[in-house]
Amino acid sequence: MKKLLLVPALALAFLGTANAQKSGSVDAKTLDEIRSSFTLDASTKAIQNAITNSGSIRELSLNREKVGQVDHYFKYRVDVKGITDQESSGRCWMFTSMNTIRPNVIKQFNLNAFDFSHNYNYFWDMFEKSNHFLENIIATADRKMDDREVVTYFKAPVNDGGVWNSFYNVAKKYGVVPAEIMPETKVSNKTREIGSLLNKKLRGEGYKLRQLVAEKASAKKIKAAKVESLKAIYRMLALSLGEPPVEFSWRFKDSDGNISESKTYTPLQFLEEVAPGYASVEMVMIMNDPTREFYKVYEIKNYRNVSEGINWTYLNLPNEEIKKFAIASIKNNEAMYASCDVGKQHNRKAGIMDVNTYDYASLLGVEFDMDKKARVLTRQSGSSHAMTLIGVDVDENEKPVKWEFENSWGKSAGNGGYLTFTDEWFDAYMFRVVINKKYLNEKAKKAFETKPVQLPVWDYMF
Repeated sequence: MKKLLLVPALALAFLGTANAQKSGSVDAKTLDEIRSSFTLDASTKAIQNAITNSGSIRELSLNREKVGQVDHYFKYRVDVKGITDQESSGRCWMFTSMNTIRPNVIKQFNLNAFDFSHNYNYFWDMFEKSNHFLENIIATADRKMDDREVVTYFKAPVNDGGVWNSFYNVAKKYGVVPAEIMPETKVSNKTREIGSLLNKKLRGEGYKLRQLVAEKASAKKIKAAKVESLKAIYRMLALSLGEPPVEFSWRFKDSDGNISESKTYTPLQFLEEVAPGYASVEMVMIMNDPTREFYKVYEIKNYRNVSEGINWTYLNLPNEEIKKFAIASIKNNEAMYASCDVGKQHNRKAGIMDVNTYDYASLLGVEFDMDKKARVLTRQSGSSHAMTLIGVDVDENEKPVKWEFENSWGKSAGNGGYLTFTDEWFDAYMFRVVINKKYLNEKAKKAFETKPVQLPVWDYMF
């Protein structure tokens, strides 16, 4: 009897809950109002037909008024030669960092062309990132697996991405070599598979290290276990990329046809040869982050590849200040590492980026009106790609009109491998530039000397 009474009671309770109108739900009246706002008149139907049949909202949104309005000429431009290609990899930060040094090598040795081995530095970057991950796991082994920092580490033990300090750290420790000394492999040009396998191995090794800490193993035993893990990582990298040279011999043919004498280097000696004092030159990452206070220094915890290296640290500045310093560097023939949100308003065929390249609002009849701060905070925008900043065009008052990147997507991308972007696009989607400290004014230099504000490893700028 009790059972028979229970079923109707549960059914009534369910129906009562289902019929209760929650304040945030879309009721029939609201839905009717929303439906009635969409009127399929002739022009709307034409737009609907175009969108549903074209398969590309982006192409339909190309703003005809902007086509042909931006040229690729620049009053001030760094003397660069040759375009690189990172293929299917996330090594833009490495290519860009090397591209700031490459023009000096070409000039120094009177070469027609030159490139560094990105494969060599990729090997050591992934090896050092693996070590840094294991060290982070040991340091946080006393925390629960769902601790936010632990989760962040295990989510992506290593990847092929990075920023300028990543190259600085690995080059300072391991040096550089010419491209022909350790050429690219199929794996280095397409890094997803090896990255996935490295992460699989590292997650397992990290879990074992946590268990050793939980078992109160000695520091010596834990270190020995980490070294065994790194032996496996080294093997995986050596089989996929080749083993990096300890020393090498190099000679070259200059632009006049002269063949040099062969000379033997270590990778660190070669770095000193082609970029004297590279590790001691005072370079500063300046960034436009409207979500935080300007003229302050910020440092992202543990954002580095080499355990003893430097973290991602930047001085936050208004765009107008960044532009002044960048122009001074370009005028002095010094290229800069830079990064931006390259996917926004980018006409890839023309090699042009402008805030009005694509007019989605007119096509769709809705407004997209977030400013840069809102885009960053909502994750709508963020730095996605690094390129070398090499050119600026100015008006009669020496105010910037447009800028130029040297990209690393090969010669077929953009304007022969280069990208032109308007000054308005700079304001909206440029994020950071690495520049010699000598180009900063006194206010910026003074600000850079202050103690950095520490940001967590899961920060949205990470």
